[in-house]
Amino acid sequence: MELVSIAGLAGVPGLGLIQTMNTILNGFQTPWKVRNKLECWIIYPWMRILMAVNGIPWRQGWSFYGVPIIQKHHKSKISFGAGLSLRSSLRSNPLGVNHPVFVSTLRIGAVLEVGNNFAMTGGAICAADSIRIADNVVIGANSTIIDTDFHPIDSALRRLHPQDGRTVPVVIEDNVFIGMNCLILKGVTLGAGSVISAGSIVTKAMPPRIIAAGNPAKVLRAL
Repeated sequence: MELVSIAGLAGVPGLGLIQTMNTILNGFQTPWKVRNKLECWIIYPWMRILMAVNGIPWRQGWSFYGVPIIQKHHKSKISFGAGLSLRSSLRSNPLGVNHPVFVSTLRIGAVLEVGNNFAMTGGAICAADSIRIADNVVIGANSTIIDTDFHPIDSALRRLHPQDGRTVPVVIEDNVFIGMNCLILKGVTLGAGSVISAGSIVTKAMPPRIIAAGNPAKVLRAL
């Protein structure tokens, strides 16, 4: 029974009570969602502290299902827009979470900048140079975005300077959807509205409003 429909329009007296009752009724059908929401409320104070300690400005409408892991270089920048949703706990997504969300900046001057209404389940975002993600981007379970090779390809350089892998910025434009178990590599730009199919490895730029899939990912068709 959808009690919200009784109210008809926003602003009708008693709408808040109706929404609450509707949530309770739905909770009997999907009790795990109630548990997830309770977890959000319980960890809320800890998340405020965690973000403050890492110098990440707090925005409106953030929700955390489990505690993410944040590894921020002291002289780098991490920012998220309003409406952030990170799912790190095992029960927070029916697809399963391999590990908590990792958010990392590795070097001096690294930038990880994320727009409004960003959602991610498990997986990792790791910036040594620059990763910029626009608005309304959704990332499926256990996917990874990196802008670095981490280690040099040449074996001699790898022995001398093991952390000096090549870095190239990553850009993800508005309204991109990335399926589960994807890998987005350095230098990639994903055009606005593009969809990356589950299990894909993206090694080059993708145009706007396409579906891409595979290893390496290729454009399948336009949207």
